[in-house]
Amino acid sequence: MSWRILHVVRSLRPETGGLVEAVRNLAPALRQLGHTSTTLSLDPADGARADGATIVVGRASHGYGRSPEYVRWLRAHRREFDAVIVHGLWQQQSFGAWRALRGTDTPYFVFCHGMLDPWFRGAYPLKHFKKWLYWPWADYRVLRDATGVCFTSEEERRAARRSFWLYRARELITPLGIAEPAGDPRVQRDAFLDAHPELRERPFLLFLGRVHPKKGLENLFSGYAAISGRRADAPGLAIVGPCADDAYRQSLKALTARLGIERSVCWLPMTTGDEKWGALRACEAFVLLSHQENFGVAVVEALACGRPVLISNRVNIWREIVADGGGLAVDDTEQGAAGVLRQWGAMPAESRAAMGRAARDCYSRRFAIATAAEHLVRALEEATSGELPVASAHSPFPASAGEIGEPLGQTKRAGD
Repeated sequence: MSWRILHVVRSLRPETGGLVEAVRNLAPALRQLGHTSTTLSLDPADGARADGATIVVGRASHGYGRSPEYVRWLRAHRREFDAVIVHGLWQQQSFGAWRALRGTDTPYFVFCHGMLDPWFRGAYPLKHFKKWLYWPWADYRVLRDATGVCFTSEEERRAARRSFWLYRARELITPLGIAEPAGDPRVQRDAFLDAHPELRERPFLLFLGRVHPKKGLENLFSGYAAISGRRADAPGLAIVGPCADDAYRQSLKALTARLGIERSVCWLPMTTGDEKWGALRACEAFVLLSHQENFGVAVVEALACGRPVLISNRVNIWREIVADGGGLAVDDTEQGAAGVLRQWGAMPAESRAAMGRAARDCYSRRFAIATAAEHLVRALEEATSGELPVASAHSPFPASAGEIGEPLGQTKRAGD
């Protein structure tokens, strides 16, 4: 069967995070498999298709993203698609899809993208309280009535059941992926270093992503300060990405000054295209010690470039990466940060090179976009060919935990 798929997103703006990149990667991969893939965005409306595969029906709006035309449009055009995939929760793209499609014969699926992780409950208790008020009459129903609810890993699926006791969903595990990096690696690397010559002076570890409290940068800086004073050859840190809260960025810079590492930290704005790939190819290793990370597109981009990744065990794909030898995973604490940096620093050059090769193999085996697209199509077929079992917050988990057709196996964190 050739599927006509509609992806619905709140926004296609790159600064909104990895969700957008996931959708951008999936759409062409699905088309290469012979399926039609269209994206509907609630960005400000221009009244027309932006191109042959993108529709914009929203209006200028922040936060919830209310679009008066969205529900009407989806009801009017639903028969043009065999499946609707809603990306993300808590905004109108999810509740609007439920309003438009409930009771119809058009199946819709929901990609949660980590938005049900219980970490948010402790980190933002006021927001969680507001979500509780919203949950019973809105997104609980969105998940309950969906043909399938997609999680990118077993880790995410398990976490989702712990967020709200009122939970019912037909669960599917459908891993994401990224496209093969394009361009000449040497040219990209040199172009990035030419643009930022200060990074030629010493090896550096790369953080690439939104500068946000959940990313664990405070622990990274504290852990780095704990080990860098003992090593004359300690690599620098390059922090590359946008920050919506300038006060938060300034607080991080003040922290590096108090720790005495401000000269070792290079701050760069968001990069895209060849400059982004150049940063990944030029770094010694990629580092992301997040308190919560559903998939981590930048992590997988680093793997694709053959760069080892130093991550926390709150990045939901850490088990797969450690099992394949493509990186190290530790607790999301200051001690964990210091430990993984110390362990990386003690590794001989040949071991680092071997880890880089394993990182590339991990990407090819698990996270290539063609593989992810095939998994998604199989999930759609499975869900629409027969009723999936309904899981609740108290449902038992299966004995084995893995991606579709492949157990994760037994893995250990670095230092276990």
